[in-house]
Amino acid sequence: MITGKNNIGNKQSNKGNQIFNTYNATTGEPLSDRFYAATDDEVEEAVSLAKFAFPIYSKTSQKKRAKFLAAIADEIMNLGEVLIKRASLETALPEARLEGERGRTVNQLRMFAKLLEEGNWVKASIDTAMPDRQPIPKPDLRKMFKALGPVVVFGASNFPLAYSTAGGDTASALAAGCPVIVKSHPAHAGTGELVSGAILKAAEKTGMPNGVFSNLNDAGYTVGTALVKTPAIKAVGFTGSQRGGRALMDHAAQREEPIPVYAEMGSINPVLLLEEAIKKRAVEFGKIYAGSVTLGVGQFCTNPGLMIGIEGESLNAFIQSLAEEIKKALPEEMLTDGIAAAYSSGLDKVLSQKNVKVEGVTTTENSKLQSRPLLASTSGNNFINNPNLHEEVFGPFSLVVKCKDKAELKLVVEKLKGQLTATVIAEENEIVEYSEIIESLSNKVGRIIFNGVPTGVEVCPSMHHGGPYPASSDSKFTAVGVDAITRFVRPLSYQNWPENLLPDELKNSNPLGIWRTVNGKLSQDQIL
Repeated sequence: MITGKNNIGNKQSNKGNQIFNTYNATTGEPLSDRFYAATDDEVEEAVSLAKFAFPIYSKTSQKKRAKFLAAIADEIMNLGEVLIKRASLETALPEARLEGERGRTVNQLRMFAKLLEEGNWVKASIDTAMPDRQPIPKPDLRKMFKALGPVVVFGASNFPLAYSTAGGDTASALAAGCPVIVKSHPAHAGTGELVSGAILKAAEKTGMPNGVFSNLNDAGYTVGTALVKTPAIKAVGFTGSQRGGRALMDHAAQREEPIPVYAEMGSINPVLLLEEAIKKRAVEFGKIYAGSVTLGVGQFCTNPGLMIGIEGESLNAFIQSLAEEIKKALPEEMLTDGIAAAYSSGLDKVLSQKNVKVEGVTTTENSKLQSRPLLASTSGNNFINNPNLHEEVFGPFSLVVKCKDKAELKLVVEKLKGQLTATVIAEENEIVEYSEIIESLSNKVGRIIFNGVPTGVEVCPSMHHGGPYPASSDSKFTAVGVDAITRFVRPLSYQNWPENLLPDELKNSNPLGIWRTVNGKLSQDQIL
């Protein structure tokens, strides 16, 4: 049952009088449930509980935290079709897509549970004392990761499960030992409440401290801003627009104690189309990329929004193939009316620029809540000199940049800002021939793909989902995979600390049996 109340630790609260609805994303009609925006007092209470829970939760054993995460996964699955149907209602995403996203969500939780059970992620490093060293003795030093403190996570519009209430940010922060306060996304607040209930039920079943998790509602920016500015909050996880991420970064930087904001802020994911490869497979790649551009109504942060090649018959054949597929693509409902309006406005802005040509557009009429799949093109020189063509258009759109030669192609690549991904469509010999340009491209991205598509982010240790600014706020960190946990920890060294008072991870006896670096060598052995 949806109550519309805030979850502040293990209780529900609705002290405020600011109320909002979520909407049927297909019809635009408001749903009957009413949600209460959190008040200043409720924000303060949630933060106080998280602050109280932190020293208890952060010292909970890794195995107990693993059981908590696994229990969250189980409770999410126990919600069954109720969760899937509600998420589909609020986002217009197909139920099959949401079932896959639910699978990804619970698999992420279980992935972090396994990481905790193994225990090696803390990067324990031990350098034993050398009291007889000359000219001065060497102290005993032992280092490992330690949880930062309470974390705020912002739900994402385009992933109501995998990047929202119990998504990767929440899972990795909880795994690290940090209590989490979620600022629920207002477009799918009902979905968020259902998932919050699952997390709190798991917390109760596994004996986690009250305040380890809270979920706060707000249709605007007041609650999120207040949370980021609160001194007890030590880090922020965010997936969304560049404007939203930048605002949070600025708030965090202006605090007396600045804190990290791990913001993933979108990308145009450039695709480099080299001649020999598209000459051989122009039609095939056109069809493949039509599927990638329109996948999920183009509402993925890895949507291929820019394609770059050297003008000629091969590139024209690729454009023709892709344009024909785009013409056949059907308009679909976007996540919210605001996203649909922003997509329409973004298209209008691009198409109003000089020397931009529509190559293919859906032949089916669309409503104001639906996308309009579209492919456009421009010259390399026009792209280089027009920053308005460098911006993300969030939806099923891509721009092809036709360069006159290799030199102009190089200049186009140099003009690109930081991106999550880049793709190179090429024959192997072309990788060598264009090595300088590809190297330049790789310096601007977090993941570079060979002869594939950027959509589809595999959740595994070797995935890096981040990139140079503005794709993300810090290119050293990933929002996907087990390394996401490192965003919410810091290293702490213990010098000459009594053996019995050390964390288990650093004791001579190695009671957890984890891998540690001992005097420069990786070992699971005890220190004798």
